[in-house]
Amino acid sequence: MAKKLAGTMKLQIPAGKANPSPPVGPALGQRGINIMEFCKAFNAKTQEMEPGAPCPTVITYYQDKSFTMDIKTPPASYYLKKAAGLKPVGKRNRPRGAEAPGRETVASVTVAQVREIAEAKMKDLSANDVEAAMLIIVGSARSMGIEVKG
Repeated sequence: MAKKLAGTMKLQIPAGKANPSPPVGPALGQRGINIMEFCKAFNAKTQEMEPGAPCPTVITYYQDKSFTMDIKTPPASYYLKKAAGLKPVGKRNRPRGAEAPGRETVASVTVAQVREIAEAKMKDLSANDVEAAMLIIVGSARSMGIEVKG
């Protein structure tokens, strides 16, 4: 017999760094999901990824307290900031894009770097081929104030 679906939730968790502290623990606990079981499974699935890379995760949980998770690739902005070499700034010590994209350029990336990012993100993008995926990544770069150089 099929499991009875209780709901789904989305979290963005650093790869290999899931722990029961907020925001992961309370979000899972109030839905009746075993927090330690989730943390161990998530950390095991993301151990080959770059440590600390933000991983959007869709968690589907069932009435019998079991769950499944779908871990997606890190956001394009994460890859773009890394390729552009943006240094961490601000209160949270994170790299940031331009404050006025379109008028201000904070960094640049090459077409080869854009292709590499598009290939890494291909399974999560709604593109039929790498060229279409590259256009999506170029759009993300433009909205962050990152220039793509030929």
